[in-house]
Amino acid sequence: MQIQSVSIEDYISKIPEDRQEAFKKLFDTVNDNLPKGFEEATNYGMIGWVVPLATFPAGYHCAPGTPLPFVNLASQKNFIALYHMGLYSKPELLDWFVGEYPKHSKKKLDMGKSCIRFKKVDDIPFELIAELSRKMTPDEWIGIYESQYKR
Repeated sequence: MQIQSVSIEDYISKIPEDRQEAFKKLFDTVNDNLPKGFEEATNYGMIGWVVPLATFPAGYHCAPGTPLPFVNLASQKNFIALYHMGLYSKPELLDWFVGEYPKHSKKKLDMGKSCIRFKKVDDIPFELIAELSRKMTPDEWIGIYESQYKR
């Protein structure tokens, strides 16, 4: 489910009311904790953060001329999703997150390759997401990206 929007505020206004407060808090948690250098964006029917073209002119290989995506948030039909490309591409970070999750939530971790799904807004471990957000700089993300995708 994609929400078509022209801005982050527009996106959030289109989320079901019962999720808006938690979604905004999750957005603020990530935004307030990401290292300097990432920029807010709306892309792929979600909101998120990217490495801007001014920092990484090569951009995203799947969509030439667009910034390199890093973290996205989406309101799906039955859950809020947080997509973190660092979890997908850095096994040590994934292992750390999976190990820490039970210390912050009584719910079982519902996760895909880079997607963490929160079916109930009360189950979002904001402190853990804040810590995850601080763990990778734009330069580190670019290095991992370039090492895994050879142009």
